[in-house]
Amino acid sequence: MITTNATVFVVDDDAAMRDSLRDLIRSVGLRVELFDSAQDFLQSERPDVPGCLVLDVRMPGQSGLDLQRRLNEAGVAIPIIFITGHGDVAMGVQAMKAGALEFLTKPFRDQDLLDAIQHALDRDCAAREERTATEAVHGRFASLTSREREVMARVVGGLLNKQIAAELGTSENTVKTHRHQVMEKMGANSLPELVRMAHRLGSLITKS
Repeated sequence: MITTNATVFVVDDDAAMRDSLRDLIRSVGLRVELFDSAQDFLQSERPDVPGCLVLDVRMPGQSGLDLQRRLNEAGVAIPIIFITGHGDVAMGVQAMKAGALEFLTKPFRDQDLLDAIQHALDRDCAAREERTATEAVHGRFASLTSREREVMARVVGGLLNKQIAAELGTSENTVKTHRHQVMEKMGANSLPELVRMAHRLGSLITKS
């Protein structure tokens, strides 16, 4: 299991179930925070660490599905594992369509939940790494001049230096200089690496 500062957030109105889940999750070395309602979870100040949400479906007030919807609307990206003693197929389909990672019906095997948690934490760690890498590329791209951005867009588009020079109305040597500056500022060691960065930039690079 992951032994970093990853945290599992448990939302369940049943105190006995919360305690049972806490003991199970802690038994594999993971941190856990407990909440007795969706509202309690929404109002909490949660650490910005890899995590997942183990969420009961049926609770007084806001249901687990309500909480999932509110998190989606707020753009909060956290893997959700639903647990329920009263689930049905339609409810499970709704949860999964809205992005839930797993839908477990009580009583479930402890190992099934632990496996789902491991999968969820791995996914959240990967998503966080992807966001960090994308933010870094955006930061480097912001350091380029407008002409360097124009050159980069054409370089990743497969144009040769002389073709770029003709399009931009400049000399081939000037394009070579801009191209070198683009590679240096973007931290790219090869053209394929620069192309991968351009994919992270999406529409930004096509507008250059």
